[in-house]
Amino acid sequence: MKNPRNIFITGASSGIGEALALYYAKEDVRLYLTGRHPERLEDIVSQCEVKGAVVEGRVLDVTDKGAMAQWIAELEPLDLVIANAGISGGSGGVMNGEPVNQARKIFDVNLTGVLNTIEPSLEGMLNKNHKGQIAIVSSLAAFRGWPSAPAYSASKGAVRFYGEAMRGVLKDSGIKVNVICPGFVVSRITDANDFPMPMLMSAEKSAKIIAKGLAKNKGRICFPWPSCFVSWLIGVIPDALAQIILSKAPSKNLIKD
Repeated sequence: MKNPRNIFITGASSGIGEALALYYAKEDVRLYLTGRHPERLEDIVSQCEVKGAVVEGRVLDVTDKGAMAQWIAELEPLDLVIANAGISGGSGGVMNGEPVNQARKIFDVNLTGVLNTIEPSLEGMLNKNHKGQIAIVSSLAAFRGWPSAPAYSASKGAVRFYGEAMRGVLKDSGIKVNVICPGFVVSRITDANDFPMPMLMSAEKSAKIIAKGLAKNKGRICFPWPSCFVSWLIGVIPDALAQIILSKAPSKNLIKD
C-alpha cells in the first residue's frame, strides 16, 4: 500500500520498529505502537507526534494473545500491520548448546507473537472487507539453521515460510502479505553482538528500504543484496559443506534475564 494511514507496529520502541514508526509519522496518519519499555515507547510516541501523526502507544507483550486481540479489535480498520517484535539469543559456545528455556522464550516472542499480531488483524480485515497489508519481519537467518543461534534462525524461518504461504492463500482477497528479511541492522539485538557484523546497516536506511518494498508490494523484501545472496547460497548448498562454513561463525550471547 503506497499511502497507509492507519498503521500498527509491534516492537516499536527500538531498532527497525522505531525507525519505521518515525518514517511513516506524518499528518493524516494514525500510528498504533507497541513496545515493552515504557520510557522508550513514550519517547517514540512524542517524536512521531511532533511530525504530525496521531499516535497511541501501549506497553504490550506480544505473547499475550488476549490483550493483543482486544486492542486490535478496538482499532479502526488497519491499512498496514507490521509484525516486527522479536528477540534473539545464541548457543553460548560449541560445548554449551542452546538452553531449552531460552529457545522457548525466543519461539514465544518471534513466532507466537507474530501469530498473535496477525490473527486479529487479518480477522478484522476480512470481516470488514478491508484490503489491508500485513508485513512480517523475518531475517536473513531464516534461510538456514544457524548453529550460532538455533532458536532465532528457526523462529525466523517459520515466520518467513508462513508469510510467504499466506501471501499465496490471500492473493484473491485483496489483502497483501509481505515478508521482510533484513541482514544486520543497528538495534538492541545487534548491540549485544560482540563480533564483526558484515554490512551492518542503520535502522533508518532499513526503514526506507522496507517502506519502498511494501509500497511496491514485494513478496520478499531482502537486504542488503550481497548478504541475501550468501544466505540463500548457504541454504541450498549440500548440508556437509554448509556445516563446515557455519562452524566458523561466531557464537551469539545467551539471553540475559
